[in-house]
Amino acid sequence: MDIKVLGPGCARCVAVEKLVKEALEELKLDATMEKVTDIKKFATYGVFMTPAVIIDDQVKCSGKIPTKNEVISWLKR
Repeated sequence: MDIKVLGPGCARCVAVEKLVKEALEELKLDATMEKVTDIKKFATYGVFMTPAVIIDDQVKCSGKIPTKNEVISWLKR
């Protein structure tokens, strides 16, 4: 599983990164996680609002902080 958290480094982006890490630990999943801060790369994913979560090249959320339960549901699929 390949996970990307997109955001320039604001508090909301850091919160999303923390949520994803917590969900991965809780589910005991092995995944690669990358923090993408380059604004030019956001558009290559079709993301224009951050924070955003990309799992296996699919945008799961953009422009909001997801709940931990949402993140867990995305990771279980």
